[in-house]
Amino acid sequence: MPLLPFLTAMLVGVLPVPASPRTAPTFNGSVYAIAHRGDTVYVGGAFTAATDGGRTYQRSRLAAFDARTGRLLDWAPSADGTVRALAATPESVYAAGDFHEVDGEDRDALARLHPSSGAVGSFSHDLSGTAYSLAAGNDRLYLGGSFTAVDGERRRNLAAFDLRTGRLDPRWRPVTDDTVHTLATAGSKLYLGGGFHVVNGVKGTLRLAAVNGVSGAVDPVFRPRVPAEVRAVAIDTSGVQVATAGVGGRAISYAHTGALRWQRVFDGDAAAIATGGGITYVGGHFDAICRTERNGVKGGCVDGSTPRFKLAALTATGTLTGWAPRANGVIGVRVLTVHRGTVAAGGDFTMIDGRDRRRFAAF
Repeated sequence: MPLLPFLTAMLVGVLPVPASPRTAPTFNGSVYAIAHRGDTVYVGGAFTAATDGGRTYQRSRLAAFDARTGRLLDWAPSADGTVRALAATPESVYAAGDFHEVDGEDRDALARLHPSSGAVGSFSHDLSGTAYSLAAGNDRLYLGGSFTAVDGERRRNLAAFDLRTGRLDPRWRPVTDDTVHTLATAGSKLYLGGGFHVVNGVKGTLRLAAVNGVSGAVDPVFRPRVPAEVRAVAIDTSGVQVATAGVGGRAISYAHTGALRWQRVFDGDAAAIATGGGITYVGGHFDAICRTERNGVKGGCVDGSTPRFKLAALTATGTLTGWAPRANGVIGVRVLTVHRGTVAAGGDFTMIDGRDRRRFAAF
């Protein structure tokens, strides 16, 4: 594997999207999840209020705004606990997290919401554990997390629901031995990342694997070797990109066979990753990207570094671009999406380049 992407601090003159944030609401608590449906952006998290145009509005862990204008919409279902994941389909918006009620309706960690009115749908299940991730595809809604059962049926950290009926899929039953933090669909495949060691008892599925979205069988080809816990996954035509934690975070790109394409090391966890236009965007807790793969005991870069405060962008070969908005805070960025040429970032930051961008920014 060529090491050129890792052995250079050269910055290319690519600015994938503007580095200055667009108009968008801000929030008084952490943002964990972002989903898109047409020109509507849905946001979930731990917040209880959103600010737009100088005015503050009650928004209990769920909100939506118009991507064209950046203005807050009236969509305002109320959850009584943190929303950790969102998935949007043409008919619905699904939420998962730590809540037990949405708009006064009993909903244990999972809810289906009308995309325009926010009305709570009939989708209702009992989860024994914690929900962390959602993804839609293959006529199913996939759930990942740390749980042992759904509706009393044994499910180990993964489950699927029929998008038409809302029922738990009785046949899709892959299992992991530990937490699933992230899910991403690509055609008939579902990619999952987390802290697990094995999927379906199959060797070579440590922390990152692909399963069939219909049968649940482990993909026989995709066998990456991931050095640390996977926090986020993004798929594009070139391969599978992941953000990892560990002693110094990493952004790693694998071919669809699982072969390593490139990796870049940061001085803190990489918690979010998204791709668009041939560019990979990374978010996390870091303040710099290392010039080589070497870092110290506490994650610091050994051979020099380039400043990147919680956000960075890499080319298709892993080369650092000149895109460098500066987010603040300790936790920094928790989630990234790319949709219609716009990069959206959510997390715990309060400023971007010294300007008020509490917990959410769009570029």
